[in-house]
Amino acid sequence: MNIPNILTLARIVFIPLLVVLFYLPVSWSMPVAAGLFALASVTDWLDGYLARRWDQSTPFGAFLDPVADKLMVAVALALLIERYDASWLTLPALVIIGREIVISALREWMAEMGKRGTVAVSWIGKFKTSLQMIALLLLLAFAPGTPIAMLGVATLYVAALLTLWSMIDYLRAAWPHLSRSM
Repeated sequence: MNIPNILTLARIVFIPLLVVLFYLPVSWSMPVAAGLFALASVTDWLDGYLARRWDQSTPFGAFLDPVADKLMVAVALALLIERYDASWLTLPALVIIGREIVISALREWMAEMGKRGTVAVSWIGKFKTSLQMIALLLLLAFAPGTPIAMLGVATLYVAALLTLWSMIDYLRAAWPHLSRSM
């Protein structure tokens, strides 16, 4: 167990805390939930940075980091789907969650074929993750209908478009290997 892995595990522990904060019937619950989400987002960047800098990358960390990220994003999106109760927010949320499932399965399949590097994280994947985190932070922190929350919705749509773009890139890169195995 090293500091990067502890940070990743902390992100998983934050998930039930996020849910509890989201539902607390007090005026400060949403800003504090957003703050916790922001802290989780920072640990997502920090654990990878420290693992590389301190040469502490482990197979456990390589497995758990994307799982923690996807769980945190999926739970935040699910909470926001309920909060907004609107198809225009549900649509990008489902695109993002669906893509994560598809790409996780694709990476697992490619790893079984010894071709995991074919679907390694790209710059567009990192950029869409950053936009997702910003959008979710804004949507958690500000009440629906406020100008900043609407900026969060717009950012979520851009993240959803980048999500589709990156999924197409990953599928295109993997297609030669996938089509041979049919």
